[in-house]
Amino acid sequence: MQKIVVLGATGSIGTNTLDVIARNPDLYQAYALVAHQNVDKMLELCLQHRPGIAHMVNPEAASLLQQRLPNELNVEVTTGADVLLELVKHDSVDTVMAAIVGAAGLLPTFEAVKAGKRVLLANKEALVMSGRLFIEAARETGAKILPVDSEHNAIFQCMPERIQTHIGHCDLAAEGISHILLTGSGGPFLSREINSFDAITPEQACNHPNWSMGRKISVDSATMMNKGLEYIEAKWLFNARNEQLKVVIHPQSVIHSMVQYRDGSVIAQMGKPDMRTPIAHCMSYPQRISSGVEPLDFFKVGQLSFCEPDFERYPCLGLAIEACHQGQEASTILNAANEVAVEAFLNSRIKFTDIARVNQGCLSAVVNSKLDSIEDIVALDKEARSRANAELQKLI
Repeated sequence: MQKIVVLGATGSIGTNTLDVIARNPDLYQAYALVAHQNVDKMLELCLQHRPGIAHMVNPEAASLLQQRLPNELNVEVTTGADVLLELVKHDSVDTVMAAIVGAAGLLPTFEAVKAGKRVLLANKEALVMSGRLFIEAARETGAKILPVDSEHNAIFQCMPERIQTHIGHCDLAAEGISHILLTGSGGPFLSREINSFDAITPEQACNHPNWSMGRKISVDSATMMNKGLEYIEAKWLFNARNEQLKVVIHPQSVIHSMVQYRDGSVIAQMGKPDMRTPIAHCMSYPQRISSGVEPLDFFKVGQLSFCEPDFERYPCLGLAIEACHQGQEASTILNAANEVAVEAFLNSRIKFTDIARVNQGCLSAVVNSKLDSIEDIVALDKEARSRANAELQKLI
């Protein structure tokens, strides 16, 4: 029986994780659920899944949840940053689902790695912001990192076992691998006229054609910054060189990513666009369990198409690839700037096209500082957010 802490329990990945747990009650138990402030959703999840602990980052939300929870549930309500870090390290915890979106998920995810836990990594920002430190910590403690993002999970499944068991320290060329092919749908604006992008609304940007996701990730998909962050994440997970990584637009989201081998073979992982598949794979690896996802019906799939990314259409993707080539400081700054810019766009403070302008403005100030600790990363993230807000003021 694996006892699991779900970070980001009220979000899309969190609720899908709990669905998989509920389908396999003899194998998994929701030890603790963690959320920011969505009391209604957390209450619903507690009633359904009966965790031992419900942690709310927001103290007022924790107090309200405590008032609304029936006493007979025996759910302990906690709050506080230090309490959360202790929670992910607790001896009773086997597995941590790291699904808090953005930089907010860095510290608890990093703490779980330092504690040697089995970490199901859905928070790509942890690697984007602190790749080297993160991978080194996992190696020192023996933490098992399993990628949940559908693309990285697909790549993982297409890799030989030697690479699967040496995440972050593998040698792709030695295993006969020539390229990692990251697929992306292109989002909702793949065929929209570029000269109309200034008029894109938050509602339009959040209307993804294939996936059901949170608003921030949906906007990142529309700009393809999400694919850019995944590019950086893939570099760290698979110890990939720049020339070993390629992005392929695949609008149908049936092939979730591919691995190209030296002998000409290409191995692809396919499935319906449902996050329960990679979640179930990571939870049960190296075994397989029921996820609740129906298998592909190849007679209904229809045509599969592919094309190269257009960096005029997706400037944020180009910026992320550039940041990956520049190094850790650049990718940390870009992640922070993008979070600030996307929030401003979602609040209708800037235009859709201004997201890339904010990101570009912040990247131009990279000086390659030494980042030798997680505290250095957090300080740089804070500085980058201040810089991004200054860039916003030029546009408002």
